[in-house]
Amino acid sequence: MIEVKNLTKDFGFNRGVFDISFEVKKGEVYGFLGPNGAGKTTTLRALMGFSQPDKGAVTINNKNCWNDYSDILKDVGYVPGEVALPEGLSGIEFIEMMKKMKHADESRIKYLLDLFQFEPNQSMRKMSIGDKRKLAIIAAFMSDPSILILDEPTSGLDPIMQNKFIELIKSEKKRGKTILLSTHIFQEVDASCDRLSIIKEGKIVATIDADEIRNNENKIYKIEFLKDEGYEAFLNTGINIVYSNKDKRKMRIAINDKEINQLVKNLSKYEIKYFSESKFTLEDYFLSYYKDKEVEQSL
Repeated sequence: MIEVKNLTKDFGFNRGVFDISFEVKKGEVYGFLGPNGAGKTTTLRALMGFSQPDKGAVTINNKNCWNDYSDILKDVGYVPGEVALPEGLSGIEFIEMMKKMKHADESRIKYLLDLFQFEPNQSMRKMSIGDKRKLAIIAAFMSDPSILILDEPTSGLDPIMQNKFIELIKSEKKRGKTILLSTHIFQEVDASCDRLSIIKEGKIVATIDADEIRNNENKIYKIEFLKDEGYEAFLNTGINIVYSNKDKRKMRIAINDKEINQLVKNLSKYEIKYFSESKFTLEDYFLSYYKDKEVEQSL
């Protein structure tokens, strides 16, 4: 349904995307995971026909996204990363305008308004960021499109509304919709995606079946050492370190149950301030590709 093949869009200064490829199958929810600036929006703008590739090709339903964008948009619902709405309209006026353009069903619109608890009788000029985001989601889903391309769709939403969005994605997945979800929120990907790609500095560094992560038997151990000497010595024990922070003498390691005895034996040689166990998650998998970055909230 969606194919990105050797896509390159080079903005200079190592910004853009470089020779990336992936495909989204019919009825699949595909996660496109990476931090801000990694190249997610650049890729999705090419798919929407807003940007012409320097090299490679992007297609939806076997149609070229740059040449045939007007035909493609009939089947696609899109939530942009940055929402820009006509401020001269009220929410209800905007919905009525989009209803006519997209030939949306009134019952479908009511379902979405109720789901997101959105009050449309307000000026868009006075809407909060969260309300504008809700309106963009409603506009994307209201025509019941077969394909959805979603760029950081829950940015600006509170946790309750983020959960409502996940509920919507799961519902649409059951109905056979094809969904490309670009995000940096692990919960959204973990709850709904079949497969995912991780993008780093404009290049795809991993593509994986999400069930491989959900069923991973490794465990994550968080360790904080009392002294620099212990921290530095443990770095050289051959243990699978997911992330480490030298300044705080902290690290996260991934091991299976068979290795726990050896881990405890190794740790007994050093002075430990903190030690805990947790399940291996998508976040841990992601951090293994970004372990050179400071990600304070992960430790």
